[in-house]
Amino acid sequence: MPRKTFHDESRELARRDAVIRALHAKHGPCVLGRTAKRDHFASLARAIVFQQLAGKAAESIHKRFVAALDDEVTAERVLATKEPVLRAAGLSGSKAASIRDLAHKATDGTLEFRAMSRMKDDAIVERLVEVRGIGPWTAHMFLMFELHRKDVWPTGDYGVRKGYGLAWKLREMPTPKQLEALGESFRPYRSIAAWYCWRATEDPGW
Repeated sequence: MPRKTFHDESRELARRDAVIRALHAKHGPCVLGRTAKRDHFASLARAIVFQQLAGKAAESIHKRFVAALDDEVTAERVLATKEPVLRAAGLSGSKAASIRDLAHKATDGTLEFRAMSRMKDDAIVERLVEVRGIGPWTAHMFLMFELHRKDVWPTGDYGVRKGYGLAWKLREMPTPKQLEALGESFRPYRSIAAWYCWRATEDPGW
């Protein structure tokens, strides 16, 4: 499936900043998420499943979770499925409770997915963190990879902090508070800057 590419925004940051200019020359324009829209509930449920698990183990549990819902990952289907069925798919008690809480909030109006395209980033984060098991990091990843928001600066992400320290040749990895200030110059394209920080962590040349 084609992914969302930010050509103009990447070039603009490369024009402003020499480090991003070098990363852009090596890795090309920023790519985040997919162009085709995915179901937001299913994406958040998947994020909860994957928390604190290695890739293959998470994929296996997620496949069993989807199968337990008869391939219908919706809030209504989750609420109609008894918790022992979710646990049998491999979900911990905490994750099963989180996904059920997500389902409740998706049906009681707390999370209005259709309205999110018109909502500001901070308002979306505020709503998402009301869900058990969803913190700021998950909310930021949702904004970036699902909603393709351009100005998200996930200061709590280890990879962004590490990548910034490597790429800008800092003596120590910046703290989240320090990174918050360092990201100001990248507005309104901080998501794109974060993507280049991730690329720096993968590149032995940095």
